[in-house]
Amino acid sequence: MEQQRGSRAWYVVHTYSGYENKVKVNLEKKVASQNLGNVIFDIVVPMHTETEVKEGKKKNVQRKVFPGYVLVNMIVNNYSWYVVRNTQGVTGFVGSEKEPIPLTEEEADRILNVSSKELEELSVKIKVNDKVRITSGWLENYSATVKEIDSDKRRVVVIVEGKPVELDFDQVEKL
Repeated sequence: MEQQRGSRAWYVVHTYSGYENKVKVNLEKKVASQNLGNVIFDIVVPMHTETEVKEGKKKNVQRKVFPGYVLVNMIVNNYSWYVVRNTQGVTGFVGSEKEPIPLTEEEADRILNVSSKELEELSVKIKVNDKVRITSGWLENYSATVKEIDSDKRRVVVIVEGKPVELDFDQVEKL
């Protein structure tokens, strides 16, 4: 079911890296001070909990599911679009410059209700110096060695025939 301009839906807002929570707080303040609760309903920075081991101690930490993005449940009209777009830290909506594209109900539900277990299953359990096979893209089926891992961005740098290549986690599998 396609959403039309003026109907309530979830929109993805791109932010400067590390500004997700600031954007959420600033936007919530604008909604309260400008009485926009009838067009901007929810602002969410999707998070999940990971268990991290540091210095031999287990600790639960919150990580952003999509760094650089905030979800906003809103009715898009000229004014609400302007308010969100001009919030400090926002670089724009996902979609065209003037027409943000709403998430489908299924997409929004999947993002908002993603479990840590599902995220864990998506992660590739690899370490630096592990041998991997590239599973998609122009280097598909090449073998490589892991050089760097960026868990927050879900990216990995591998060495293929002496050259570094950056890939998404889901593009490699451990050999």
